[in-house]
Amino acid sequence: MTQAFDREAERFATIAKLSNTPSEARAALVDEYKRRSEEAFAPSTLRNYRQMSMNFRNWCDERGFQSKPPIEPKAVAAYIDFLGGKIRATTIELRLWAISEMHRAAFMPSPCRHRLVVLALKAVKRKYGAGIRQKPPLCKAEVLAAIDRLGSSRLEIRDKAVLWIATDSWCRASEIVALKVKDLIRQDDGASLLYIERSKTDQYGQGAYAFLSEAGTGAVLDWTDLAGLKSEDPILTKSQANARICSLNPLTITRIIKRCTGRRDVSAHSTRIGGVHDAFRIGCDLSSIMVAGRWSSPEMPARYGRRILATQSAAALVSKAVSEEIATSGE
Repeated sequence: MTQAFDREAERFATIAKLSNTPSEARAALVDEYKRRSEEAFAPSTLRNYRQMSMNFRNWCDERGFQSKPPIEPKAVAAYIDFLGGKIRATTIELRLWAISEMHRAAFMPSPCRHRLVVLALKAVKRKYGAGIRQKPPLCKAEVLAAIDRLGSSRLEIRDKAVLWIATDSWCRASEIVALKVKDLIRQDDGASLLYIERSKTDQYGQGAYAFLSEAGTGAVLDWTDLAGLKSEDPILTKSQANARICSLNPLTITRIIKRCTGRRDVSAHSTRIGGVHDAFRIGCDLSSIMVAGRWSSPEMPARYGRRILATQSAAALVSKAVSEEIATSGE
């Protein structure tokens, strides 16, 4: 009979073997892990990892804990207690990932699997909650109203292209700024497809497509023609005529949306959430919404649409039907 593979046992066996490896060979292995990590992880992931690792090491040094692996589970549990109520539970989990990665990089077992740490995280979630704060939606009608208010200056023509791409494609800010002129694929009906080479959920570049309406296509072409952009150039660049042609920072997309809509509470992600709200409102099914937003799981679009779904729930439908019956009977 074939014995089932025990991943946990295999992991500890590997760590035990590495612990007996000569120091020179172990140091070479750690260096190789560091080099391969630089190639395997996205630059933003590496920046976040370094920042979170530094924050944790500084916290340990200030409180007399060992700040280099191996780190005691009670130190990690105390760190969770310290963070509880200051940052969201999901952010604490990211900090724990960084601590685990510190140990993986040193080929040591992670203290984050220890029961003390697991219980500390459960306690924080129970006390402070584990909800995720969501940016407010920015639905298409409001974006179109903002576009209508824009004039014909160079800046406003660029901003129109930004708003159309954001509201039509449901793209993330990182995807929007990565678009090149050659990624605009014209269709027979006047609309276009935007080729998304990479994304947050597609780190290996399998590629995907997003929709851009006929009006959105026209706005993008107006901008690329005015800016004299070539095939390999980014679609969205700085608006100044003599500026160097380069991709915008993702945060710039948020600033443009805030300026054009006059709302300070929204971000580039608000058009993505707003698109889901619009889709649920007109009766689109979850599978078509997943295709539009290029989600591989229904969890996020369902979370984005919770408020709209509540208005379409059985309770809401019953309330509406009974109200209509009462109004009809009273006539």
